[in-house]
Amino acid sequence: MQKAGFIGLGIMGLPMAANLRKNGVDLAAFTRSGVPGELTQAGVTACSSAAEVASKADVTFIMVPDTPDVERVLFGENGVADTLRAGQIVVDMSSISPIATREFAARVRETGADYLDAPVSGGEVGAKAASLTIMVGGAQATFDQVKPLFDMMGKNISLIGEVGAGQICKVANQVIVAATIEAVGEALLLASKAGADAEKVRKALMGGFASSRILEVHGERMTKRTFDPGFRIELHQKDLNLALSTAQALGVSLPNTATCQALFNACAAHGGKGWDHSGMVRALEYLADHEIGQPQK
Repeated sequence: MQKAGFIGLGIMGLPMAANLRKNGVDLAAFTRSGVPGELTQAGVTACSSAAEVASKADVTFIMVPDTPDVERVLFGENGVADTLRAGQIVVDMSSISPIATREFAARVRETGADYLDAPVSGGEVGAKAASLTIMVGGAQATFDQVKPLFDMMGKNISLIGEVGAGQICKVANQVIVAATIEAVGEALLLASKAGADAEKVRKALMGGFASSRILEVHGERMTKRTFDPGFRIELHQKDLNLALSTAQALGVSLPNTATCQALFNACAAHGGKGWDHSGMVRALEYLADHEIGQPQK
């Protein structure tokens, strides 16, 4: 089995790395706050830098928040590129700029190593359950080499196209997710404001054509008022910024995406950047002067 490295052990990265180790992968890891004891006790090698991780791994996974973070991990001081050699593979599972992804891949390939972009969907729940959707960009042969490791972290794993295609797919995913959260929020808010039990409405809708994973999971978050992440609003804001900037470059209008971003911005302005992204409904509630589940005023 290939030796692997994992850089970035946050809400998503930690369970993803843990699942690799549970499946017997020889794993080295690094994160700025220190590798958690639960991983080292399971046999993961704690490293002092990204470069050290790459020096020990055939495949190095990166899972950090944003484009500048990936660039720093790859090319900053003691970065992955310092120790890359021919035959190694870098897999960026972060959600970042498709344009920057292509630039990073070209620089990595100059070392003789290869590159995949493989952003994920499924949130913390999917990361823990190893049921993530993984959207991959890169060469077929490289994808085939890494596929057994992807299988330890996800269930729906697709090679979309060349490098950067995974990031484009993830941007599309985040557009759909944001718009669906907004629609679910509007629907449950309308029901509650009209005097209906929003949770009973949600359960009824789950049996019809409006049923969705977001209505199931995030609709319940809205009715039960549980907005601990999950997936933070500030990260979804970042993803929608990528969608809107890419759309602008392509001359495409995304009006509903822009509306969702405005609602996320309103949440952040009220101290909610760390809320789960289902907390978007709070901006709608503010506009309606009504909170789901509360009596009419």
